[in-house]
Amino acid sequence: MMKLCKPKNMGKEETQEALSVSYPGLEGTALLSLGGCGDPQEDSLPSAQALSRPRMKAASSSGQGPLPARPPATVWDVSAVAPGGPAAGQPPAAWPRRLTAAVKGFWATRPSFSTFYFIFAIFVVSTIFHCHQRLALVPAPWAYSARVVLAPRHLPQEGLFTINSKGRLGNQMGGYATLYALAKMNGRPAFIPAQMHSTLAPIFRITLPVLHSATASRIPWQNYHLNDWMEEEYRHIPGRYVRLTGYPCSWTFYHHLRHKILQEFTLHDHVREEAQKFLRGLQAKWAGQATFVGVHVRRGDYVRVMPRVWKGVLADRGYLQRALDWFRARCRLPVFVVTSDDMAWCRQSINSSLGDVVFAGNGLQGSPAKDFALLTQCNHTIITVGTFGVWAAYLAGGDTVYLANFTLPNSPFDVVFRPQAAFLPEWVGLAADLGQAGQNGL
Repeated sequence: MMKLCKPKNMGKEETQEALSVSYPGLEGTALLSLGGCGDPQEDSLPSAQALSRPRMKAASSSGQGPLPARPPATVWDVSAVAPGGPAAGQPPAAWPRRLTAAVKGFWATRPSFSTFYFIFAIFVVSTIFHCHQRLALVPAPWAYSARVVLAPRHLPQEGLFTINSKGRLGNQMGGYATLYALAKMNGRPAFIPAQMHSTLAPIFRITLPVLHSATASRIPWQNYHLNDWMEEEYRHIPGRYVRLTGYPCSWTFYHHLRHKILQEFTLHDHVREEAQKFLRGLQAKWAGQATFVGVHVRRGDYVRVMPRVWKGVLADRGYLQRALDWFRARCRLPVFVVTSDDMAWCRQSINSSLGDVVFAGNGLQGSPAKDFALLTQCNHTIITVGTFGVWAAYLAGGDTVYLANFTLPNSPFDVVFRPQAAFLPEWVGLAADLGQAGQNGL
């Protein structure tokens, strides 16, 4: 151990000055008392052999006497302000002053507010950008997880099938089921576009993996157009990376896999429970004896498109009355649950005087997902036009009545649509009264 030795030729005053040590945060100057050999001396040693230590005297009432030394303003030492530290014996008002001085020092050297705003703006923009790139395509919290392909190296070497994502719910379901069936038929893995997943995953427990749009844009696709019915050539589709196009929605593609398709389009529990809750409320009014018949009336843009583009008609009052009577003649206590994208027209056109017609959602237009779930939970179905109603009837099972003969002679719709490929053979078609429909302005 190294010891400090006092030079022999050093006087008392010089010794005290040399050994005077100043500690920031202490009230005075402490002297280290050293003996002749450099050993610390105890206070109990004779005064002749020990260097006396100056003691702090309390300030007199007259203001005379030594005052406590103030630490440098720039000193920031936790021990100087912490209770029990070197300054613990100071007057209580000393440490708040040091803390205030330290805060003022930091505040004087802080970055400007504009710098904070600039850094915060960069952080927000970066977060939004990365979330959009990586998280926007992740399944929603209520949806079942799906494998998302992000890079080409993850693609199957044997190639893959995908399909264009067009239209609304019914068209998306038709595309999904057709892709599912044709990919299995051709021995290729199937991947769905992100847009299709975003439409279907919140409602159904679909399982096909998602192809990230950034990856899809780098694949050399071979487009392959499909008609709205199954063709023999579709069993042997050439190409490695095939993208199916068109608006396929025909049971001829996938009916041989009906059990699998029903599994893919199984409703999420919370979606199904909401529909069941509505039906349970109705069932209580009929003492549990009601047979529910879902009714879907498609109008919307078809009011303009069907007569002007396709030279056809929509369901009129006469068709709906005959369809309801068909079930009234066969069911003991039928209760008709009406859904539509034009509920005002339905309330005016459907005769509800018998008390067996219920307009879903208190007669207001509901969301497509809620209407679809409600239709699938009914026992039987009445549909008009459109793939929405076709899919609702397909999933519901039971008996189905559909609108037949809704196009005029030489309609261009007959080129792209085959009724026998759209409606199951066991379904019942009731022909539209074209003359009556014309009188109603449909």
